[in-house]
Amino acid sequence: MRLWPALATSLFCACSTNGPPVKKVEHSAAKPRGSEPTRPDASPRDSGVAGSNSTLSDAGGTGGAASTSHGKRFVLLGGTVFGVGRQNLLVENGHIAAVGVTRSAAEDVVDVSGRYIAPGFIDSHVHLAYYEVTDDLLSSGIVAVLDLAAPLATLKDNHAPLRVLNTGPMITAKLGYPTTSWGSGGYGLEVSSSAEAVSAVDQLLAAGVQAIKVPLTAPPTLDDTTVKAIVGEAHAHRLKVYAHALTDADAARAGADGIDVLAHTPTEALSPATLQAWKTRTVISTLAAFGGGPASVKNLRDLRASGARVLYGTDLGNSRATNIQGDEITLLLAAGMDGTAIVKAGTSIPAAFLGLDDLGSLEVGKRASFLVLEADPSVEPHTLSKPVAVYVDGAMTSAGL
Repeated sequence: MRLWPALATSLFCACSTNGPPVKKVEHSAAKPRGSEPTRPDASPRDSGVAGSNSTLSDAGGTGGAASTSHGKRFVLLGGTVFGVGRQNLLVENGHIAAVGVTRSAAEDVVDVSGRYIAPGFIDSHVHLAYYEVTDDLLSSGIVAVLDLAAPLATLKDNHAPLRVLNTGPMITAKLGYPTTSWGSGGYGLEVSSSAEAVSAVDQLLAAGVQAIKVPLTAPPTLDDTTVKAIVGEAHAHRLKVYAHALTDADAARAGADGIDVLAHTPTEALSPATLQAWKTRTVISTLAAFGGGPASVKNLRDLRASGARVLYGTDLGNSRATNIQGDEITLLLAAGMDGTAIVKAGTSIPAAFLGLDDLGSLEVGKRASFLVLEADPSVEPHTLSKPVAVYVDGAMTSAGL
């Protein structure tokens, strides 16, 4: 049996008696990005394990992330698994093969005694085509994203092992948001009639999108007849429709027109009627990206209290931190969510909502994508922002963050 010693606080020192320790990896989100573009409208607005190896080594991952392999089969020993309790996990070929095994279930053992294990996170609002930080996301424990506006030409980009779902460009009015600002490079698909809108949905469907997005903003914007045509065509193909709607009036319109998801928590106080309209639907948090003002925080609290489903999302591209964002966690706590609710908003709830059936929890058959944490995230959710190590499909992608 090969035993990898316990994880150190700032250094994942997992080595055999003959092998070197893994090098400490700097969290790439902390590195300066002075030459990278800023978004103009930041105002309210199956990679399995590489192979069995008796020592861990830096496999030369990109973006500052170490990609390390424990072998195709190993036991994760002594950790407290979110939603399960203190159980050993058997990882094999990038998946959870068994829960509650003994250390003898595999020759290789990774000792995480005293640590906490959380499923890999899902960010339900990013703009990865605008801000390409795939490796940084993976090294931080974000294993799947929903890109809520991207040019058609980018939909075939390969981000594996990061799971990327797409809406493609937003369907918008002629000269509508975002085509005259940050999204002038193909982030909007302009239409001028209901017939054109239906054709746009079909074009996006043929391109392979998993959802549709529309902006409901100040003029020029889509009229209600056109929005309803988009919703009808999307629903006919079992696609959900997301809306960029920041005011009470626009959120109310979205509800009346049959939209499924608010892509942001609105920044203007929501009326009781609007809250009622959204009580059985879904909202993506994005609180920090829009300043986390009192109205937004109260809106999320009230939406959740009314029964709305909350998904963790950061509007990455507008926001810039590529880890599980501490500012967003702080605001989610202010909105009345506890640690358990925050973890679920980034794992099991979006996995179920988005159809990512092999993510969201650490059960038999699920992908072995998880964070090793210093503290219990149900008690101290900010620990999610600084994982001790991250595994994606059974391979360690980063350590010592």
